Amino acid sequence: MTGFEEIMKRRNHKAFVLGILFTFFGWSFAFSQAPQSEGTWIWYPGDYEIWLSNKMQARRTERGAFLPPLWRYYSPYPMVTFRKEVDIPSEDNILLVTDGQFKLQIDGELVHGKPDTIALSAGKHQLAIKVYNQETLPSLFLQGEHVQSDASWEVTYEDKEWIDETGQASDQSGTLWERVGYWNFDSPEKVPSEFALEVEPAPAVEREELSNGELIDFGKETFGYLVFHGLKGEGKIRVFYGESEEEAMDKEYCETLDELEVSYSEATTDTLAQSMAFRYVQVERQAEVSYDSVSMLYEFLPLDYKGSFSSSDDLLNEIWDVSAYTLHLNTREFFLDGIKRDRWIWSGDAYQSYLMNYYLFFDNPSVTRTLLALRGKDPISSHLNTIMDYSFYWFIGIYDYYLFTGDEEFIHQFYPRMVSLMDFCLERRNENGMMEGLPGDWVFIDWADGLKKEGEVSFQQLLLARSLEAMALSAGIVGDRDGEANYTAMAEQLREKLFDVFWSSEHQALMHHRVDGEVKEEVTRYANMFAIFFDYLSKDQQEAVKTHVLLNDEVQKITTPYMRFYELEALCALGEQELVLDEIREYWGGMLELGATSFWEKYDPKESGEEHLAMYGRPYGKSLCHAWGASPIYLFGKYYFGVSPSSPGYDTYMVEPNLGGLEWMEGSVPTPEGEITLFCSTSEIKIKADHGVGTLRIKSETPPKGSNMEFKKVEDSTYELVVKPGQTYELHYKAMQ
Repeated sequence: MTGFEEIMKRRNHKAFVLGILFTFFGWSFAFSQAPQSEGTWIWYPGDYEIWLSNKMQARRTERGAFLPPLWRYYSPYPMVTFRKEVDIPSEDNILLVTDGQFKLQIDGELVHGKPDTIALSAGKHQLAIKVYNQETLPSLFLQGEHVQSDASWEVTYEDKEWIDETGQASDQSGTLWERVGYWNFDSPEKVPSEFALEVEPAPAVEREELSNGELIDFGKETFGYLVFHGLKGEGKIRVFYGESEEEAMDKEYCETLDELEVSYSEATTDTLAQSMAFRYVQVERQAEVSYDSVSMLYEFLPLDYKGSFSSSDDLLNEIWDVSAYTLHLNTREFFLDGIKRDRWIWSGDAYQSYLMNYYLFFDNPSVTRTLLALRGKDPISSHLNTIMDYSFYWFIGIYDYYLFTGDEEFIHQFYPRMVSLMDFCLERRNENGMMEGLPGDWVFIDWADGLKKEGEVSFQQLLLARSLEAMALSAGIVGDRDGEANYTAMAEQLREKLFDVFWSSEHQALMHHRVDGEVKEEVTRYANMFAIFFDYLSKDQQEAVKTHVLLNDEVQKITTPYMRFYELEALCALGEQELVLDEIREYWGGMLELGATSFWEKYDPKESGEEHLAMYGRPYGKSLCHAWGASPIYLFGKYYFGVSPSSPGYDTYMVEPNLGGLEWMEGSVPTPEGEITLFCSTSEIKIKADHGVGTLRIKSETPPKGSNMEFKKVEDSTYELVVKPGQTYELHYKAMQ
């Protein structure tokens, strides 16, 4: 049974748990539809994510020049109307605060002036508040004894469809699976449009004097605001940022820089206005300006590290730690690609961050707000980020989100946007029913020299097939039976066509592409490795692909951590954990040997010196802190601890530990309702879980033993144990050599 079939089988048995508290921007966030007991800011659903992402992505600069994203910006609706019918037992005086101009109607009558309170007598009333804000986000806060702004309010953007907390449109023109937008911005002072990430002071670790300034080292890759202490005089200070010392010292070609106008007669402290990514900073000052020292304010999203990993290999432990730090740096208002550049939300990058997040933070709001921001609004005029494969990663991200979280309400909210984006994709198929790049489409796949992308690329068809499976799953959840049947049929037909056209018995692999009806004699790793962990290959085909593609040095190698993520996942899925650990030691360990304190956008061990810093034809164009470089978090959690949900939300799950040659390993994997902790050595296993019913599957040369445990032998040398929540299991076995 495939993972998709298992999800479809179990989804009707999954009850969505309301009221789970998450952490977002330092405030608790209840991802539920239950009305709040206190007032909270509300807005049109999805508009805050769009507005905030616009603001964040517009912060990128290149040597002082404004450098916005390459794709379409969407905007919040500038005017929305909130309404609610109330029946209150006694008189209520309600605080009224809006972000924008407003019009208030009580029982259909216009209230004149600009009141800051609403006086209601006991009984039934109808409230309607229209809010206009062209600059930020129309939003509303009410707080009274009986009436407050919360999830129970309806909202419209004047299309005459009122959307309430159930996601239902209250007129007869159709159903919109939306809901009023809110987080726990739960006081009138916490205006959503004034949000800022948290900061904390951090000192420099080393200073080196230069002729007219100094070079400052903060010890590791970081992100934040420079702070000058004891600043005095009249003139300018110029700042040259660098992820490397070479970049900071190169005033002509460093990617980011800053300038501060100084006019202080007395010593003061001044903080630069823009947060930047850096480790090193070169400060150049005019002679009339002086200062005592430079520190920084580290800017971050407060998150708990719920996952953990340690082992008998200190290098792997360091790789996990640096991976976790890399992911945290790039988990901000949204999941970013890199903190120096681009500081944008790329769907392909974000998809990997979702997966890593499930094994480190398990922060659902980071996933959902990124998905919302990426999707934007209708009508669709281009692929997400203009990239064909990135539209498909968006669908697959929702598929995985449901599997890990069990959040059916989220699917209800997103389904109409899924349908319209899928309609756009399907309309761009060619006469063969396959995806092929059209004008305006960027067929990305990977940064790889000489990678051919014309015609029908097998990799794109494979991603579309998985996306159609995500659509079928989601259609079933929301009760769209026709959609469920149609998407299922399309997915099956495309998978069949994929193998009919691209599978080569001669090469024992999926071929790369077909151009003008001719399948080209070229094999690449991309479609083949995805087909493994999508479970699209038979056992014989898996072994053939491993031998003829993944372990074949004649097939073009992968040099980006982006696709290395998937290559190593495919090898792990085939049981090659020991080989993968050697690859991780060499690849990620190679970056550490070169002094990396976060993992890079790309690493090629054949390069040397400043070649490691260059990319895109620029000497410092490479990002030295890129989210996709943190993939060991996911690999260690899923394929070494072996923990993965087998039904939505970890109601049931699998644990298949694989030491990969290690003497021991231990740590934790977060779940929606707690964690799974595991210790595994060559002779002993300890496991405990807070929720769900798990299956521990191990390979042992001898029958495993444990007090009051019943093991089931499922095949030669393979045993299973049912793991119930709240119990600690300690067993002894003999690991297979």
